Amino acid sequence: MSFVFYVYSKLLKKIRGNAIRRSNIASSAKVESGSLFLQSSMGRYSFCGYDCSIINSDIGSFCSIASGVSIGGAAHPMHFVSTSPVFLSHKDSVKAKFARHDYLPAIKTIVGDDVWIGERALIKAGVKIGVGAVIGMGAVVTKDVEAYSIVAGNPARHIRYRFDGVVREGLLKSEWWKASETDLVRWGPFFNDPQVFLKNRSNS
Repeated sequence: MSFVFYVYSKLLKKIRGNAIRRSNIASSAKVESGSLFLQSSMGRYSFCGYDCSIINSDIGSFCSIASGVSIGGAAHPMHFVSTSPVFLSHKDSVKAKFARHDYLPAIKTIVGDDVWIGERALIKAGVKIGVGAVIGMGAVVTKDVEAYSIVAGNPARHIRYRFDGVVREGLLKSEWWKASETDLVRWGPFFNDPQVFLKNRSNS
């Protein structure tokens, strides 16, 4: 009975669908159900989990985004008398309009290639996350994150780097995330050891 209930619950979760608009998603990428994906892009072999909100963001290739993650978003005019959209020209959740001032800046958020973002992390609009970075579960990211940096907390702080400087430099120089599927199949067996991978790649 428990297995049947599990399958039923999983099916209900899947059939909700997702909301994707004005976006470019690679054919090998995946946006799970319950997620909003607006005016954004996602590179090959990347995925985002259930119930994510991704707005005005460019997501690189080979990224792993857990469920409940929020990336980017709209800005509100803090220099106006009110931040409410009822004084702005664009459509919003509240239909009433007391004025129609133009204010809808598209602040782009950039997530580099091979980034792992933990469940329910919040990424502020305009932030740039470097290649290979890891964002801890529940982290609140308000500043740019360096390549291969591990950050966590609220606000998110640098914990450590995934690799030493030599390996980080080698991986960035390799740009393996741009490689063809043929090369990835050839190099894949070395991906469990960055130093072996870099050595074999340089010899190929």
